[in-house]
Amino acid sequence: MSDSSPGTSSDSVDASADDPARMPSGAGDRAPEYLAGETGEVPGPWEGAGGYAPEQLAAAREDWSDFPSPRSRPAGSPGGPSLGTGEIALPRPPRRRDAAPAAATPEDTGAHSLLDPVDADTPEEAAEEVTEESTAQPAGEESAAGVSDVDASDDADADRAPETAAIPIPTLEQRSWHARIRDLERRLLGAERTLTYRQMAREMGVSTHSARKLWRALGFPNLDDDVKAFTHTDVEALATMIDLVREGHLNEETAISLTRSIGQMTDRMVVWQIEALVEDKIANEQLSDATARSQVVETLPELIEPIQRLMGYAWRRQLSAALQRLTVRVESGLAATARGRDGSEDDSPLPLARAVGFADLVSYTSLSRTMSERTLAQTVQRFESKCAEIISIGGGRLVKTVGDEVLYNAETPEAGAEIALALAETIAADDVLPQARVSVVWGRVLSRMGDIYGPTVNLAARLTALADPGTVLVDSVTARALEPDDDYLMVPQPPRMVRGFGEVTPHMLLRSGGTGIVLDGG
Repeated sequence: MSDSSPGTSSDSVDASADDPARMPSGAGDRAPEYLAGETGEVPGPWEGAGGYAPEQLAAAREDWSDFPSPRSRPAGSPGGPSLGTGEIALPRPPRRRDAAPAAATPEDTGAHSLLDPVDADTPEEAAEEVTEESTAQPAGEESAAGVSDVDASDDADADRAPETAAIPIPTLEQRSWHARIRDLERRLLGAERTLTYRQMAREMGVSTHSARKLWRALGFPNLDDDVKAFTHTDVEALATMIDLVREGHLNEETAISLTRSIGQMTDRMVVWQIEALVEDKIANEQLSDATARSQVVETLPELIEPIQRLMGYAWRRQLSAALQRLTVRVESGLAATARGRDGSEDDSPLPLARAVGFADLVSYTSLSRTMSERTLAQTVQRFESKCAEIISIGGGRLVKTVGDEVLYNAETPEAGAEIALALAETIAADDVLPQARVSVVWGRVLSRMGDIYGPTVNLAARLTALADPGTVLVDSVTARALEPDDDYLMVPQPPRMVRGFGEVTPHMLLRSGGTGIVLDGG
């Protein structure tokens, strides 16, 4: 989730009910209600650090499991924590005498393969297996030497203060919020988090490094090797890509690239969807941001399955459209490849002939300083929605949006020109949006990772900055490519010095005939 839990009103929760330092006399011999287990039974007498039993400390830690608790230095050491009212000092477990230092995380140096074999057992794991197979000695029971394991461990660390993590005691409302989040997480993940990196890798039959590679490719951060953060559903999902490499359908580099594409696109999609739901609550129900986010959590369970079905359908439909571009519609692009060009252009070695266009809102930066958060969000959303509709109807592809700017491409100069003119005309006629500067350049590009690259893209961006509000600029090559079409009129502009391209003669693109792109209205 992108936000923290909602705030707590002073009249809804009595802080003294959750803060042992502020509890009335006689209340310290019973655990608070939220520490009761699933059976409703409250753990036994309070003891341990801060007057809490281990079970209660675990429950308190779980209540804040959605937020990383900073590990502080040993209490009393220089720079160490000074625990305030309402905080629980959680003792770190003592380090085993034979524990080796944690190994550094391997880097992607190319020396590792995605199909590296399962890691060998560490000395600690081998020792643990031997211990499990032998007659286990109960924790705390005296050994032959007359010293219990716990006592021996404590003696080893008696000369140093335990490290602690200060965890504020959550309020009732916050505990309810975290409980809802955890329930939703279980539904989304499909299983409990019971596996470490190493265990997940073993189930997939690869090395820990390989599992970490795929996890990072999905856009998730590295985790400590001993953290149980993964589910059996994670194993099944990541093993799908491993199997494609094993069976020879993909090489490792392609598998990582495909995994990264899914991670990046779904990350942006999820943020977009959550913010759209929050904005709906704020606009239509007049809720505060924090309250709206809380209510979105309540709404999400009913939306998961429908959105997932639509997402799967949309992916297949988009793949089908991409195949059409590769076969049928690409013919028109191939036919137009050499138009207006003599082969001496800087982008000639690049593989794809495309019309590349930019649209940029005028004075957006200065306007955004005077807008409220809600007005700014509505302006950006309106701009992006109109641009996306025009580009789709015109047969182009929206490559990306960056705040007040959109980048698109199309297979032919005419398609790029129609989209550019429609963008300028539609935005100029909108009473809410400021005018836009637009450009379109016909040239060759390199398409990688969902983006496009090359001099054509750079030149289109430079021309956008030169255009007057409400107008469309093209370069000389694009003007020559469009010149035979009677629907367009090119008006030469004074030569300009353009960074990276030298002297360029822009042309203003005007419509002289045709109906242009017809929108559905609204």
